[in-house]
Amino acid sequence: MKIIVADDERLQLNRLERSVSKVVPSAEIVAFSDSTELLNRIESGSSADADVAFLDIEMGAVSGIRIAKKLQAVNPKINIVFVTGFLEYAPDAFELRASGYVSKPATEQKIQVEIDNLRYPMPKPPSGRIVCAKCFGYFDVTANGEPLRFKREKTKELFAYLIDRRGAVCTPREICSALWEEEKPDYLRQLTKDLRETLKAVGAQDVFVARFKEYHIVPELIECDFYDYLDDKPYAVKAFHGEYMSQYGWAEKTLGEYFY
Repeated sequence: MKIIVADDERLQLNRLERSVSKVVPSAEIVAFSDSTELLNRIESGSSADADVAFLDIEMGAVSGIRIAKKLQAVNPKINIVFVTGFLEYAPDAFELRASGYVSKPATEQKIQVEIDNLRYPMPKPPSGRIVCAKCFGYFDVTANGEPLRFKREKTKELFAYLIDRRGAVCTPREICSALWEEEKPDYLRQLTKDLRETLKAVGAQDVFVARFKEYHIVPELIECDFYDYLDDKPYAVKAFHGEYMSQYGWAEKTLGEYFY
């Protein structure tokens, strides 16, 4: 993540930069105390790729409002957060559809609120887990950052169903009823074997647990937008746009239970 911080008062700029760096320690932070320099950098393209810009509104020669308009012109998805001690500027700020507004002093707590509630959320940082499941929209799975390849589409659907069940133990009868509306024990055994081999190939064999007539996944070993949504994590809440595992009819039950 790249973040611009700008304030023409050096002490305020130092405080803003320090607060942002503590909230987002992995971010590349570019600080400006000269509004004209910042405007020139934007026009040259060297600062147009920022993800977030914390801008003081009153910055001398060039106002923060003008800088925000220029940033939005070259980067429509940038998150603009205005930082000021003058609350009368708030209406002008929000006319630009800014991501947020911070009153001075810019404390870590205030910055954290804005980072957690960006208009255009940043991708979730890697958690270190091997398997990542995307449930919003169409269901998809990656492992070690690459698409997880299944031998059969039904194996992928089986994995989706187990993820939907969030670690609950599922019986063959329950799974067959959901996936085919009839019992297919032999086919299910093929799919569970396929799933086990697929996960083992990427070093994620511990994700899937298969015992005699009992199957489940270990949720703690999976990165999942659905799970994070249930934990009220801001990126996941904003990532949901009305669709959940859209390719599977049985997922409509979960959609109605948890999202509406």
